[in-house]
Amino acid sequence: MNTIAFWTFLLLGSMCIGGFFMMRKFLKVLPKADGKSKLDWQNYWVEASRHLWTDEAKAFLDQLVEPVPGPFRDIAKHSIAAEIGKIAVEDNATEVSRDHCIKGYIIATPKRDNKFLVKFLEKNKIDYSPYQHLIK
Repeated sequence: MNTIAFWTFLLLGSMCIGGFFMMRKFLKVLPKADGKSKLDWQNYWVEASRHLWTDEAKAFLDQLVEPVPGPFRDIAKHSIAAEIGKIAVEDNATEVSRDHCIKGYIIATPKRDNKFLVKFLEKNKIDYSPYQHLIK
């Protein structure tokens, strides 16, 4: 009987965790007031800024997403690249610079992860002082 109870709680817990992540993904796909979803806007900014990315900027982006666990790295890289691309396009830049990458990385990182963000930037000796006001 204890075995059945254990597996019941384990399966219910797994389904709840999976459902939570599925619901978050579903909410990202729902259209906002402008008719586009969050994922649509991410794809738009990535495509609009694709020609601005240099090999150096891509390598720096890879370095920035290094602490993200492997299974989530591609998703995080895409959302961070979208924010960086948005900043670069809105600045009318000719290419994505290191400053665009740092600013986009800080903005795209969830507020709950700011402690890890600062620790990572300091560990890699990346100067984020011009964007200190974005970290709360």
